Amino acid sequence: MFTVHPSFSLRDLNTFHLDAQAQYFVRLQHLQDLEDLLESEVYKDNVSLILGGGSNVVFVGNYEGLVIQSAMKGIELVEESDEEVLVRAAAGESWDDLVAYCVVRNWGGLENLSLIPGTVGAAPIQNIGAYGMEVGECIEWVEGIDLRDGSYHSFTGRECEFGYRDSIFKRRWKNIFFISSVTLRLRKKNHQIRVAYGAIQQTLQAMNCTTPGIDNIRAAVISIRKEKLPDPAITGNAGSFFKNPVVTSSLFAELQEQYPHIPHFILDNQLVKVPAAWLIEQCGWKGKISGRVGVHPQQALVLINCGGATGSEIISLAENIQTSVREKFGIALMMEVNVISSQRDVQL
Repeated sequence: MFTVHPSFSLRDLNTFHLDAQAQYFVRLQHLQDLEDLLESEVYKDNVSLILGGGSNVVFVGNYEGLVIQSAMKGIELVEESDEEVLVRAAAGESWDDLVAYCVVRNWGGLENLSLIPGTVGAAPIQNIGAYGMEVGECIEWVEGIDLRDGSYHSFTGRECEFGYRDSIFKRRWKNIFFISSVTLRLRKKNHQIRVAYGAIQQTLQAMNCTTPGIDNIRAAVISIRKEKLPDPAITGNAGSFFKNPVVTSSLFAELQEQYPHIPHFILDNQLVKVPAAWLIEQCGWKGKISGRVGVHPQQALVLINCGGATGSEIISLAENIQTSVREKFGIALMMEVNVISSQRDVQL
């Protein structure tokens, strides 16, 4: 049984702590709650938005409709062999709780994704990634309900069409598919530890760890994130606000002539990824405060709510940063967050 909350504050349900309200709000504990909701007047008479942990959204004003949040819990072992496990987690589980659950059992695959805020259900939508790893690499399937007709669907990892911070759930199935659970394939043996990122190598060195296990990788990632990123419980933010842009090798060659030390990652198909944080910092935005919003002094990718900011103020700052980067480098920065305005959400 679910409860409908009218005029519900979303301030504590988004990590920017934006003081937006939902016209109606429901939190679902079980799949039966969702089935009942789909037959209700409050669902049929309103537009709706599925909200995860609120760690990747910017509310621009109130939401004139129904906000649905999953509180479904549970982690279970589906299948196990000598080499691998399949583990299923309900959508309402904390993402980092799932990572901790797997690491303590020495199931490898998620350790580089430690301390990322949000829920399990939101992870495949964004194809969350960090330090050389993306969740899509481990996802076996995603299960849920089509909100249009209540039918059950299961998507294999391939069918999820994962890309850089992208999936089918941000495109064709955006906001019409309610993810109920995610199943991941993880390694018990012969797991390849990923330590290519310099920050991880340096942290492991400082820990005097020469043969790291997945528990050491998790500890290193947590240490790095706590040092570089603000705690959203204290300072409102949504983590990385922009995607790292991917440019052609010819454009990168031009940039490298002018900026010989520009950091980069060479991809396939003559493409090069450039860190957005570096571009933003070169434009002088790192640590800059503008009214009630600003750019974090330790990580230029992170925009912060300095207290009492609105979503419009955050978007205005983001657009000014985009303009600076475009004018200086000829590169268009894309926002990683979901901008939610009135009755619709817009991916910018």
